[in-house]
Amino acid sequence: MGSEARKRSREKLREQREKEKRASRRKKNLLVVGIAAAVVLLIVGIGYAVMTSGQDEGYEGEMAAQVLQEDGSVVMANEGVSAPVVEVYADYQCPACRQFELLNGDLLKERAASGEAIVQFRPVSIFAQQPTPISSNSLRAGAAARAAADHGVFVEYNDLLFENQPTEGREGFSVDELKEWFRQTDSDETQASEFDERLDAEAEIVTEFTEEFLPALTADATEEIGEETLGTMVLTDLLAWGADNGHDPSFLDGTYTGEIIEATGTAYTRYSGDNMFRGTPSVYINGELLDNNSAMTARGLSEAIASASAGEVETEPMGEGGDAE
Repeated sequence: MGSEARKRSREKLREQREKEKRASRRKKNLLVVGIAAAVVLLIVGIGYAVMTSGQDEGYEGEMAAQVLQEDGSVVMANEGVSAPVVEVYADYQCPACRQFELLNGDLLKERAASGEAIVQFRPVSIFAQQPTPISSNSLRAGAAARAAADHGVFVEYNDLLFENQPTEGREGFSVDELKEWFRQTDSDETQASEFDERLDAEAEIVTEFTEEFLPALTADATEEIGEETLGTMVLTDLLAWGADNGHDPSFLDGTYTGEIIEATGTAYTRYSGDNMFRGTPSVYINGELLDNNSAMTARGLSEAIASASAGEVETEPMGEGGDAE
């Protein structure tokens, strides 16, 4: 073999070794990435398993009766039952509320149907003072849920709202979507037509409130009483201040949008001390606030219900008609 031939042979051998080294490095990198991905999946899997520990696989039995209350809340319970009262405060734009619904929605239906619990749904809007679309999403969905309650399908509609919750900060819960979801409940065309009419009216109120009224009120309040004081006020207090200072909130009277705002203000002032309402989801059993370990796992909530004594619903059923007006 001549010198040129040996040189070409050595060059090919060098290239082959470099190719093998690169292939070896790629295999090592893929192995490391694969191990890292497996570890992440394991951690996520363990976290999910802990969170869903004891979670129901789905409730498909008979539903307890759902009764609209004068304050706009809905009680799900068998008639005449004596059981712990589970109150659920939730905002339809709240991601943690959606998680609660996914974890415990079926459990609450089953416990109500079996007579082991009286469940009171209390929709609120903790995002009403946030910029749009968070505020408008929250209020529009809350008003739609209240309208669904007029037709006896609140619980089913509640599920659909959380199932279709928009990403926080993105516009969602459009009027067309809210109408479409109502038709997925056990309702007839007459009810759907009435729902549509109410929703159209509420949507206009939500737009006026979030895009015109509240920004102007907030700007004046900030100038007059200061941002620090404003930050300590719940929305209902701000509306009361506005009524005395040239911002008439009477367009909210008789609306479900106003009812949701009022329900939120009541939640903030109803409880005190360790039971103070601070946000959503908030779950109370017989007026006692549950911690997250109990409220946010099916096993924890189930045990809390089982260990509680019978309670009393403090609201009254709505009379004939059901409308806020």
